Amino acid sequence: MTIRWYPGHMSKALEQISELVRKIDVIIEVLDARLPYSSSNHLLEQVRRNKPCIKVLNKNDLADPMVTKAWVQHFQRSSGVRALPLSAKNIPEVKNLVKLVKQLAPNRGNPGYPIRTMVVGIPNVGKSTLINTLAGRNIAKVGDRPAVTLRPLWPVMNDQGGAYRLATSGAIGANALDYTNVGTFAAAYMMRRYPDLLKERYKLAEVPQGPHDVVEAVGRCLGCLMSGGVVDVHRAAETFLRELRAGKAGRISFEEPDTPADIEAELLKMAGIEVQAQTQPEPEQPE
Repeated sequence: MTIRWYPGHMSKALEQISELVRKIDVIIEVLDARLPYSSSNHLLEQVRRNKPCIKVLNKNDLADPMVTKAWVQHFQRSSGVRALPLSAKNIPEVKNLVKLVKQLAPNRGNPGYPIRTMVVGIPNVGKSTLINTLAGRNIAKVGDRPAVTLRPLWPVMNDQGGAYRLATSGAIGANALDYTNVGTFAAAYMMRRYPDLLKERYKLAEVPQGPHDVVEAVGRCLGCLMSGGVVDVHRAAETFLRELRAGKAGRISFEEPDTPADIEAELLKMAGIEVQAQTQPEPEQPE
């Protein structure tokens, strides 16, 4: 099944951001720490105008820490970019974000010269929660469904692998996906990357042979049964996704390939560019 998810106001949001950037001191881009590449809108770089940017890797408490560390290092190689993993509900961690904003705008923050920031990000990455924590009160509406914040920055959905990863994380609304397909996709990913977590969470002696079998095994473990003891596959897949999103199976990152270098190589391959190792000719031996 192809996930088709192209909200018509994405261009409008980018246009508004492009205009607002002129008045902004620091951009805060909120990403999902479990999929830092897939949850970003790469068109943002075209409208950033070299303004300092902090990439907040939210939901850090749910992500694989080793994968997150690699992405932080990757992002900070870019000029003017800093990366900060945190949980938007964690007040001490969010205070570190405030300190970082002040470091990137040292000439502002005095009386009469407030630091002007803009929080951007795709749906359901935690923008509203972060804004509320920063403000110390509820000024942005929070919900457990995508697109609660007005004028969200939507990702470009050319890559179906990325689309399915976003669907697995909960960034894509239920109307645009089939739970059984996405749950099966997630099961296949967990089989490859986190088989031990699967076994531990769902009391499996061994990981089943195929992703459909994993979904059924999860359904049996969680009691997603119909009359006659038959697994309700749709309900099993939906429940499985909710468990993954809530971190009940452990700290998981959804990117595949999971490292920045692997993704860059994959993008080159998709573009038809062969990556070849550069070898230096051996020096001539003196006669």
